[in-house]
Amino acid sequence: MQVHLKTIHETSAAAGWAGPRSLVIDRTPRAGGLGIGFSGEELFMMSIAASVCNSLYHEAAARGIAVAHVEIIVNGDWSGEPAQARNIRYDIRVESSAPRQDVEALIRSVDQSADIPNSLRVGTAVKLNSIDILKA
Repeated sequence: MQVHLKTIHETSAAAGWAGPRSLVIDRTPRAGGLGIGFSGEELFMMSIAASVCNSLYHEAAARGIAVAHVEIIVNGDWSGEPAQARNIRYDIRVESSAPRQDVEALIRSVDQSADIPNSLRVGTAVKLNSIDILKA
């Protein structure tokens, strides 16, 4: 998998894309940005929710559980220098006609297997691969 990010001409805002999908990334005005897109911290938290949601629908289909609606709210704290996410937690609401115990078992299974939360829990390494400096 590969994603791209490129700043928008002479601004701190950036376009991010993966294949045909895109979004705008920026800092809040308080942090010196234009406030026209998601911050990196917001995308980090959103990736947790997206991973849980995608895994839930995938696993529900495999188990034959119909899911009508999912709502996930992720909260976390940012502190330290450099800032680091701490105390990440999420709430999930699932609407389904399946028995409550089946849906709860599904949610608990997804909580342990969703890609992003699982990667964070095991401490996946991130490394700088290369640097290319261009003259302005």
